[in-house]
Amino acid sequence: MRTGGRHPAEGRARSVRSHVRPGWGGPRSGTHSPAAQPGRSGIIDSGPEATPGGGEPAQEAARPLPEAVRQGVVEAAAELIGSLPSDEIPLPLRRFARFERRKRARLAGQHIAAVLEKDEEFRHRVAVPLREAQAELVEAVEGGRVPPAADPVRVAVLAYLLRPADWTGLVEAAREELARSASASEEQEAERRVAALKAELAATRDARGAELAKLRAELRETKAEVAELRRKLHDARTRFRAAEERAHAVAAETDRELAAARESTAASEKELRRLRARAARAEEAAEAAKRAAREGRNVDDVRLRMLLDALVDAAQGVRRELALPSTIGRPADAVGGLEPDRLAHRALPGRALSDSDPQLLDRLLTLPQVHLVVDGYNVTKTGYGELPLADQRSRLLSGLGGLAAQTRAEVTCVFDGAELDAPVAIAAPRGVRVRFSHPGQTADELIGELVRAEPPGRSVVVVSSDREVADAARRASARPCPSSLLLRRLGRS
Repeated sequence: MRTGGRHPAEGRARSVRSHVRPGWGGPRSGTHSPAAQPGRSGIIDSGPEATPGGGEPAQEAARPLPEAVRQGVVEAAAELIGSLPSDEIPLPLRRFARFERRKRARLAGQHIAAVLEKDEEFRHRVAVPLREAQAELVEAVEGGRVPPAADPVRVAVLAYLLRPADWTGLVEAAREELARSASASEEQEAERRVAALKAELAATRDARGAELAKLRAELRETKAEVAELRRKLHDARTRFRAAEERAHAVAAETDRELAAARESTAASEKELRRLRARAARAEEAAEAAKRAAREGRNVDDVRLRMLLDALVDAAQGVRRELALPSTIGRPADAVGGLEPDRLAHRALPGRALSDSDPQLLDRLLTLPQVHLVVDGYNVTKTGYGELPLADQRSRLLSGLGGLAAQTRAEVTCVFDGAELDAPVAIAAPRGVRVRFSHPGQTADELIGELVRAEPPGRSVVVVSSDREVADAARRASARPCPSSLLLRRLGRS
């Protein structure tokens, strides 16, 4: 069915013309032709001035061959190329001779068409197999008596190859027949599509009517359902407002009762804290009284004994070091008189060595009856603070146990009780005393109490890198020592 514009067959012919290379409409064998000009065509354009052999102008097609005719001509030539010896194939087509026939017709079609247009001898050779296979039709075409029932495409193929007197008319007749067939096919297809669309439209209308009736029924049901839901929503809102009012009333009453209960609880807790404080003070007073009655002079005796042992060991050490005789008499000692008062010299143990001297701790541990007080967490966090607290304590106490066994010094390790979530059980090594500070008390304060509990004159060494602890130790006549020296000493052990 034509809707205006060019016929499809004309469009195919135009596409053939658009892909033709210049020069295809060249001379026949041994002739020259002028350059291609518009309006000349065969399979490609060939001007009306082209004359075979220089004689009368040959009859040429006014337009390119229809696509079906061109395809038949190219396939016939491709079939012949496969059966010819290589030296008999035109030079431009020899490279396609080894291709399979269908592949040869598809890939070498333009080259074959060009050679057919230029080489009359090759064109006649292509017609030879057709002359043998379709002898009657060839005779009819050459005689100008084409049977009405003959295939117009075959007739046009033979007319192009044989070139009878009116071969262009036969080609044009084939073109018109192909156009009529295409037009009839298009009209039949259009009529079929119109009938199908009419049937589809009728079915769509019927389906639309049924769907519309269904939707109307659903709409009525939906409206009834919406009315019912609105009624239920109204009832629910009424019940909700009533319940909300009751909830507000209950919440207000509950808030009043809760406020009263909180006031009563606060008063009870305050009274309970006061009674617990009184009970705690009474228990502390009773415990202090029991401890004072039980210990009595024990603390003073222990302090005096420790000081005496320290003096005796120091005197024996000095005597051995200086190799002094048992008695030394001087003549002036026999002269009586009063001696002037002398200022007491408070000497710190190991005062001749600096705090950074690696030998400081070793010298201090050689003092007689020395008491080594260790700030536990200060040492562990200086040396191995990445470990958990329990592992820090275990590692430090293990090293201090070995140090106490080597030096026979009194060792006390103090940890801050605030670092603990709950009381812990620790198996202290032999010769090492472990203490935790009370809640509300720091380890620094407990270290100060331990230093002040020692009698004046005893050698006390406080291991801590905390400046406040070191200054407090100096004020209490104890010798401070950095934590790094203890870690280095334990590392050698």
